[in-house]
Amino acid sequence: MLRISKLTDYAILVMVELGASQGEVLSAQCLAERCGLEVPTVSKVLKMLVPSGLVTSFRGASGGYRAAHAPERVSVAAVISAIEGPIAMTECSVHEGLCSVEASCSARDNWQKVSAAVAGALENISLADMSRPSTPPRDRVSGLEIATLNA
Repeated sequence: MLRISKLTDYAILVMVELGASQGEVLSAQCLAERCGLEVPTVSKVLKMLVPSGLVTSFRGASGGYRAAHAPERVSVAAVISAIEGPIAMTECSVHEGLCSVEASCSARDNWQKVSAAVAGALENISLADMSRPSTPPRDRVSGLEIATLNA
């Protein structure tokens, strides 16, 4: 199964909350409470997001963190990359020379295409999109669309 790490999932939650705060400077404690996460986890995530330019930090008694950009301008891909590094399905999709069979591998080019498709899909989802309630997924059965019920 392919999945992002818990830390990346938490980073997206924190970024959505910062985006919703409309430029307000929030402490790690406040963000932790709003997101339902532990303060040390939020602090760690914020420290990883600052160097990427997604979050601005402010020191002092009334210090804290603020989103550096409007949520419409920040993609899920940017947050994932800030926490995990380049989005790639395999190591060879990003870096050459890390695989012992690279010279004879016929799959590398295809993995690069798959990685580009995944990265492109994540680039097209903004933090603003992530903050909106999702609509129920729709299934197609025998040509009829039915809403999937959440039990």
